[in-house]
Amino acid sequence: MNETLFSQIQRLLERTYAYVGINLEDCIIDRARSVHLSKLAGASARELNEIARTFLRLAGDQLYVGIYYSRWLIDQLERHDPRSGLSDSNIRSLIVFVEELNHALHAALQFKNGQRRIASEEFARDLELQAQVDTYLVLLLFVAFFRKTQRVSRTDRRWLRFHLFTRQCPDAFRDKNLRGRYLETCELAASYTQYLDTLNGVRRLDEIRKFRSLDYSAKKAHIFALMERTAPKNGVME
Repeated sequence: MNETLFSQIQRLLERTYAYVGINLEDCIIDRARSVHLSKLAGASARELNEIARTFLRLAGDQLYVGIYYSRWLIDQLERHDPRSGLSDSNIRSLIVFVEELNHALHAALQFKNGQRRIASEEFARDLELQAQVDTYLVLLLFVAFFRKTQRVSRTDRRWLRFHLFTRQCPDAFRDKNLRGRYLETCELAASYTQYLDTLNGVRRLDEIRKFRSLDYSAKKAHIFALMERTAPKNGVME
């Protein structure tokens, strides 16, 4: 039986970090359920992406996860399957697809590790930062797969960064909290992935595993420390 794109990416993320213990594909919900959950989420949630969403709900000691992908998004990925190559026609769709899966996976892993404050802003920012970092790394793997040398060029990286970071428009959010969340996490992820690009495969894997284990405040402090360490001093890079 052929694996779906969803199951392949879940398996990749689980090999990188830890196994969730469930098939997250079973958490995919339809549009009617997504509309209902969006209404329950409050006014600010209406500004979030309508083509894909991840919903989390804590009831007792159980975490309920719902992942929504619009029919339009699925049609785009089926018409331009990223497993046959990445291009301007499917890069945005793949980014959205990976990020929502990533939100669900890391929420489940954090819940297994004892995290219960899933409604907090720090938790939301942590998931968003982690998703942008992981999505960049997943995109690198897709690009490398279709290169004869299995190497990703500077041009490839600039292209990925443009679509993942530069094209984001946090200022478009009317809600001040959402605007701040996406502005901050985008800047942090862009800086951190630049550092990751300087590491070889083994060191990068060790680094991102340690990074995932940190809470959001510690992640920010870690990135700021890296930025300070690599900033030019008297015209010399450390």
